[in-house]
Amino acid sequence: MLIHGRCHCGNIAFVLGWEPDPAEIPARACGCSFCVRHGGVWTSHPAGTLKVTVKDPARVSRYAFGSRTAEFHVCSRCGVVPVATSLIDGRLYAVVNVNAFEDVDPSLLRHAAAHLDDETKEERLARRQRRWIADVEFVDVGR
Repeated sequence: MLIHGRCHCGNIAFVLGWEPDPAEIPARACGCSFCVRHGGVWTSHPAGTLKVTVKDPARVSRYAFGSRTAEFHVCSRCGVVPVATSLIDGRLYAVVNVNAFEDVDPSLLRHAAAHLDDETKEERLARRQRRWIADVEFVDVGR
């Protein structure tokens, strides 16, 4: 299954390859203040592939806070955060915001709360290596 998503204006778009087709898609609502304020509900498929396309890189802000182990890719034109990444041991891992999905049956989404404040930095990075998308490609296509 190919899952397409994008920010509101389309500056940041992604295609998530999810094989085999999922019977359900985990949708983790992060409880941190940034995700709560931005509607961050994240999913990943460790065996999946992610291609992120950016039309205008100058209109993308990268925001990191707290442990500074993840970057949120914020479209500065429309304000949507469709992707978050984490660079671990030279490899880029990512999650995508299910609220940015296009044409995905909402009944596939299995919503759950995620409270990760008690993790150490090492535990957090190890979890991301196990659960986040490890095959990530960013493409800047320009205008």
